[in-house]
Amino acid sequence: MTGAFWPERWEARILLAALVLFPFLGLGTPPLFDLDEGAFTASTTEMFLRGDFLSSYLLGEPRYDKPILIYWLQAASVSLFGHGEFAWRLPSALASAGWILVTYAFVGRVINRSAGLTAALVIATAAGLAVITRAATADALLNLWLACAGYATWLWMQENNRRWLYAAWLAMALGFLTKGPVALAIPGAAMFLWCASLGEWRRFLAWALPVGPILLFLALATPWFVIQTLKEGTGFLAGFFLKHNLSRFDTPMEGHGGNYFYYVPVVLLSLLPHTGLFLAALARLREVWRDTLLRFGLLWFLFAFVLFSFSGTKLPHYVYYGYGGLVIILAALSERPLRRWLALGLAPLMFGLLLLLPALLAGAAGKLKPDDQLLLANLPEAFTPAYWFWCGGALVLSLALLFLRRIDTVRALRVNGLLAGVAMAAFLIPIIGQIQQEPIRNAARLARDYPGNLVLYGLNTPSFQTYAERAVSKDKPQSGDLVLTRESKLAKLPGAQPIYRERGYVLARMP
Repeated sequence: MTGAFWPERWEARILLAALVLFPFLGLGTPPLFDLDEGAFTASTTEMFLRGDFLSSYLLGEPRYDKPILIYWLQAASVSLFGHGEFAWRLPSALASAGWILVTYAFVGRVINRSAGLTAALVIATAAGLAVITRAATADALLNLWLACAGYATWLWMQENNRRWLYAAWLAMALGFLTKGPVALAIPGAAMFLWCASLGEWRRFLAWALPVGPILLFLALATPWFVIQTLKEGTGFLAGFFLKHNLSRFDTPMEGHGGNYFYYVPVVLLSLLPHTGLFLAALARLREVWRDTLLRFGLLWFLFAFVLFSFSGTKLPHYVYYGYGGLVIILAALSERPLRRWLALGLAPLMFGLLLLLPALLAGAAGKLKPDDQLLLANLPEAFTPAYWFWCGGALVLSLALLFLRRIDTVRALRVNGLLAGVAMAAFLIPIIGQIQQEPIRNAARLARDYPGNLVLYGLNTPSFQTYAERAVSKDKPQSGDLVLTRESKLAKLPGAQPIYRERGYVLARMP
């Protein structure tokens, strides 16, 4: 790297290094979360059990949801480092580190290095992104490729250097192998809308129809799909492209629905403690639109926001596919005059909510199903003194930063971001994991050495297979099977003998 790449001041260099390493904080602490982390890791586990590293299966059934790249990376990681949470999440953490570094490099190049640090800060420490950047799913990897494709596209437009066009199509090819057509749709739509807004149709066609880059894309992205189709038949193509891509826009899948305003609170909450920058951007939309770079980022974000708002299937992280464009805007505005109360005022609100969270969960417990009430049985013990100390200290410090005007706003933003990122990664996510997933992990580790088939009954927790490192099915339990179920379902298994119980989960032997 040239000297122009790195921040000029040593404290800024330390901050950049900390942000790049941030996805590794607490990486191996929480248990794997069901459903998503459990499904991905259980599918990779099944590759080892089946001896088949071309096709993905989940609990004995074909899993046509996602392409192969993330499974290969997870398989390589656990082969090197063992079947622990750190290894399962390592590919996502590495991808996220790359996403943070690429974002810093791009924004630092097209705006300035201070803005680059702010863009990296948002990705590393925003509440919602703190979850997705260390999750053992395909999304961190996809966000890396989307960022690379979008940023390379802009550099190609500005510098007219064909290497950036190849880089964009290379990133889209890897994104296609990670999560399918969305890796083409979002960069393509951002480019199309930007060119349409300026009447630059020839430029769009030059981006969309370059022979060499398209051949590179086809050479990388298509061989696995061809091999998989020959191996699995046309059912794979129908399952992948029709059901798990197109059908997601028609009807909610796996209960993941929502109204047209679903992503409004998602964006506002996921960006905490940096939501004030987003609100500032809303107040300056005309200014954003007049800047061609910021317009590109805005159209990138808006396409993802609108596309998934009208999709039948909604999950919070879908809108993050537009954050590669959004952080350009937030970073640029951080370098311009901002109302201090708007930029910094939501950080104390976030820390206050974290302090109230245990009481809010306790208050909501009475409205939950009996099994889930049992899951919250040790709620007070889960929130340790360290949690209260960190969140309480962060609240006091964020309030001080709000009123101490001798500390400039950008520096205060960075402190708030680091405080929030640590609160999420080192405290809140592990606590939620302990509450939600610890009984499943404990039951699976016990079941690992017990004889009999393993069966899930009345629940969908594929992480049970990941931790047991044995085949698990959802078939009707038979004599001699070892069954993981909930307390409320145990009565439907006459004669089942519990061998392990913990907070509403039961591991039982069928008679």
